[in-house]
Order: sequence, then structure tokens, then C-alpha cells
Amino acid sequence: MTLTASYELCRRLNARHGRSYYLATLLLPSWKRPHVHALYGFARYADEIVDSFTMTGDRKAALDRLCLRLERALAGGPADDPVLPAFVQTVRSFAVDHADITAFLGAMRADLTVGRYATYDDLLGYMEGSAAVVGTMTLPVLEALPGMERRAREPARQLGLAFQLTNFLRDVAEDLARGRVYLPLADLDRFGVRVEDLGARVPTPAVRELLAFEVERARAHYRLALEGVDLLIPSSRPCVRAAYELYGGILDRIEAARHDVFGARVAVPRRRRLVVFARHLLAASAADRAERRVTVRVP
Repeated sequence: MTLTASYELCRRLNARHGRSYYLATLLLPSWKRPHVHALYGFARYADEIVDSFTMTGDRKAALDRLCLRLERALAGGPADDPVLPAFVQTVRSFAVDHADITAFLGAMRADLTVGRYATYDDLLGYMEGSAAVVGTMTLPVLEALPGMERRAREPARQLGLAFQLTNFLRDVAEDLARGRVYLPLADLDRFGVRVEDLGARVPTPAVRELLAFEVERARAHYRLALEGVDLLIPSSRPCVRAAYELYGGILDRIEAARHDVFGARVAVPRRRRLVVFARHLLAASAADRAERRVTVRVP
């Protein structure tokens, strides 16, 4: 797998599995997009391993192989897995924290054996690895303003959590088919909902109340993430604002469906996605041009 082919594979993974996020990445300066795709592609690739195999042993062995190959590649060995050439180069180029990578792979490993979370704190522990660190891994590519790197880290975490929880709410039925419930069992008890009620795929009043509660919880993460947008350099802001609006729009669609997430997959309509993209395109182009203007004075 050549480096060029690896970046292209990551781009295709992003385009296929993250339509809203991929559209938002088109607002980034062109040189940054492959690196964001590399981070997304690696995360998606690992996620597909733990989701796609039918036997737990097969999934564990495949994830073990990926972790071993990644360890060797980061140590300077060959990157002999399709997404690894691009991912490893991006990690090296932007000094992505290896602790974040380890935390992410730990969350993927948890998906092999853990299908329930008793409390929201327990779920947050999982989401720290599955989502929050994805936000912080992406932050060096997006670039915080000088001196704002540490301050921008927490909003990046919160945006990762917001996106992940939005996915959990949209994909309740899909996750349940895999034997997983990413809604805290304490919350189910609070609203009088059993796991079997979710499996019935009927939006009862109790189920609707549960999902409405979780939607508001997700919105709280979005609010905590919002200040981070202005901590980024100008050319990265339109991308993050668009992703923020598009993922937040999924929550709007869930509410518009009266919290019925068991029928057709809830999604932001294509026309709405294009409107959001177009609204941020002018700002993205202007910021990119401004950052490219470099005056060199020859003595």
C-alpha cells in the first residue's frame, strides 16, 4: 500500500461512512484534508473490525494484529496495513499524542466484551476513548491559535463526546442488533424503560421521554464545545462550525420525528447539508487565501 493509496483509502472511508463530516472537511484548506481523513479512516477501520466480524475471537485477533502493526509502524517499522501509512505519517507530522491512540484502541477493545453501561459516568469512561480523544487527536491538524493549545483541548473533547452521543441516539436500533446498549441503564430505570422495550422498536411514551432526556444531555456537550471554535485558526473554523451544525441537526431531526429512531434512519436532508456547506464556503475560502499571503522581505 503506497502512501498515496493509503490516504485515498482513508478519504473514501470518510466519504462513505461520515457523509456530514466529510462534507465539512471540504471546507478545510486542501493540504489539511488528507490528514483529517487519515485520522477518521484509522478510527473507522478499527471500528469496522470490532463491528463486522461475527465471532468474538476473530474480532479480537484482528484488532490485536492492527495494534501490533501500528506499534511496529510507530517505532519505525513497515506500515503493513492499508490505513497505517497515512495514519502513521499524520501522527508523526502533527505530534499526535500516543496516549490518545492507546485510549482509543482501549475503547475499541471494550466493544468486544462490554455491551452495557450502568451509569452515565461509566459511559463517559468509554466515550473518553471512543470519542473525546478523537477530538484531541484532530486538534493539532486543525491548529489552535498560538498560546491557546491547552485551552482548546477541552472543547475538542466535548465536541467528540457530543458527536458520539448523537450517533448513539440515532443508532439505538442498530447498536442493539450488535448486542450493545449505549444508553445508561440507570437512565432506562429512571424512565421505566427495559432493554426489551428498545428491542421492540416501538417509541412508547417512556422511550420518547428517555430519548428526549438524552438529546438534552448531548446538547449540553455541544454547548461546552462551542467556545473552542474561536480558539482555532480562522481557516479551520468553517469546517468545525459546519460539522457542529450538521451533527447538531441530527438531534433536531430526532426531535422532529418525536424521538422515533426505530424506523427510517434519522439524517439531515441532503439539501440542508448543502445549504450549511454553502453558507460557510465563502468564509473558508477567504480565510484560506488570507493565511496563504506571506510577505517575504529580502534584505
